[in-house]
Amino acid sequence: MRSTDGLGRTTDRIKRLKSLASQSSKTCTVRDSLPLLRTNDTLSGVDDNVGKSKKTLTGMTRRMNRNKWTIGAIITALVAAIILIFYFKLTK
Repeated sequence: MRSTDGLGRTTDRIKRLKSLASQSSKTCTVRDSLPLLRTNDTLSGVDDNVGKSKKTLTGMTRRMNRNKWTIGAIITALVAAIILIFYFKLTK
């Protein structure tokens, strides 16, 4: 969950930087605006990558939780089997 929170904060920072770059490009000369436009494009690419990373981490978290439940069910079944074996061994 810390990774997802960190990505959320990064997304917020990127959005603020994109807004700042957009505002700055309106007040600069044409010569100065080219690097700002490239910066804005780069920030858009980073924002897309952060979104993909969020989706990947969410999927990994889901799989991790599913694996925990599966392992728990297997352990429960094995413990029940051991208890049944002991029960039948002791009753005979």
